[in-house]
Amino acid sequence: MKIILLQDVKKLGKKGEIIEASDGYARNYILPQKLGVEANNKNLNDLKLQKKNEEKIARQLLEEAEALAEEIGKKPVVVSMKAGEGGKVFGSVSSKEIAAAMKAQNGQDIDKKKIQLNEPIRSFGTHEVGVKLHPQVTATLRVKVEEA
Repeated sequence: MKIILLQDVKKLGKKGEIIEASDGYARNYILPQKLGVEANNKNLNDLKLQKKNEEKIARQLLEEAEALAEEIGKKPVVVSMKAGEGGKVFGSVSSKEIAAAMKAQNGQDIDKKKIQLNEPIRSFGTHEVGVKLHPQVTATLRVKVEEA
């Protein structure tokens, strides 16, 4: 019996896949648990429409992420830090501070978890930081650290 999976099923397949299952397994487990539906013409057509809709949404999210990446790359973010001995930064600039400065200065709310800092910024000057907006889009943000 051909089944369209509605959820991921271990050792069987992922959501949206069309699989071949024995009649007993399908009738007694997959269908009653609502893990899948029978692959008839109506359900196959619904699956096609659903996949088209998901592709459209994914394309739209990618375009929005690319537009945001361009906008992020245009304006640097200025972070003020206290200076310690010898003109070094007292402490370090974290992704949380960069996200807060970004919201205050540019009005863009970016999750601090998306900011990719290999190590905390511990010096004055301009630093380039990656911001992962989408699995395929990473923006480069210029962070200017000044003495307060």
